[in-house]
Amino acid sequence: MSVTAVKESSMVNTASTNGQMPRYEMHGKKATRFGFGEGLVVLGERYDNVVALGGDITGSVMTSYFKEKFPDRFFSMGITEATATLVATGLALSGHIPFFATYGAFASCRNTDMIRISMAYNDANVKIGGGHAGISVGEDGATHQALEEIAIIRVMPNMTLVVPCDFNEAKKATIAVGEYYGPCYIRFGRSDVPSFTHEDTPFEIGKAQTFKDGNDAAVIACGPMVWEALVAAYELEAEGINVRVLNMATIKPLDRAAIVKAASECGAIVTAEEHQITAGLGGAVAEVLAQEHPAPVEFIGVKDTFGGSGKPDELMEFFGLTSKDVKAAVKRAIARKR
Repeated sequence: MSVTAVKESSMVNTASTNGQMPRYEMHGKKATRFGFGEGLVVLGERYDNVVALGGDITGSVMTSYFKEKFPDRFFSMGITEATATLVATGLALSGHIPFFATYGAFASCRNTDMIRISMAYNDANVKIGGGHAGISVGEDGATHQALEEIAIIRVMPNMTLVVPCDFNEAKKATIAVGEYYGPCYIRFGRSDVPSFTHEDTPFEIGKAQTFKDGNDAAVIACGPMVWEALVAAYELEAEGINVRVLNMATIKPLDRAAIVKAASECGAIVTAEEHQITAGLGGAVAEVLAQEHPAPVEFIGVKDTFGGSGKPDELMEFFGLTSKDVKAAVKRAIARKR
């Protein structure tokens, strides 16, 4: 069987029967890269035209799972990101669904020209996995901490960009990306992060998920910052501040309706991402608000600097990417409401 068209989501909503939002709680930690690897295997089992290309780091970005299961459909390209993307484009134009994964710093920055001209311009059905994203890659340091790829990828015509929040969502997002026609980029990390969604938590490309209701302010987050936003929101609830939390896992196409709804009902917005503030999720949200419903916005992210070497938790705190920082931003945003 092969897949050539968009598939509709069949996932079940996790809302409880009494209409209340479920309370998300951590049930262990697991890196999103493992969800990518497991999702890729599921795709390989479903569709015999799914293939994978490796760049000598298959064990790091978990394409090793696919290689072990389907060795005849795995191609080792060496450390040649541009060549791998060109080959993947050729495979896509020949009817295959190729996945190429490497570190995000190489997948996006070193590979920008090939993504632009080969993949996006040709609307080729290539899927790129950008691993070790954000500062939580830890001790590898600034050169390997991709903090710019959301900005780079979202500006490309025809591209779809997904940033899953935990292991379960990474697995579902990978499957969804494979079943979605067109050039796609999925961003995932190396370090263990809280797992808090479940197998039946909804995921659909282009749709935000409301993980917590509230009308005093809304936090729109992606990747590991969704958990930080939830922790902040639950703590603020004890202070009498009710915060909505939106998981904006798809950066492109962006769920504009969810953003406008949050702005109109809450009146204040905070964006949170493990990425440069400039031109990332925050920039995308601000563009929508400027066009459709202006509201005060506070931005949580890396502030126009490169990363650094250190333990992931230490780096998250150093760069202001914790629930404490989200709480402070929420209060600043609320104070700016008219």
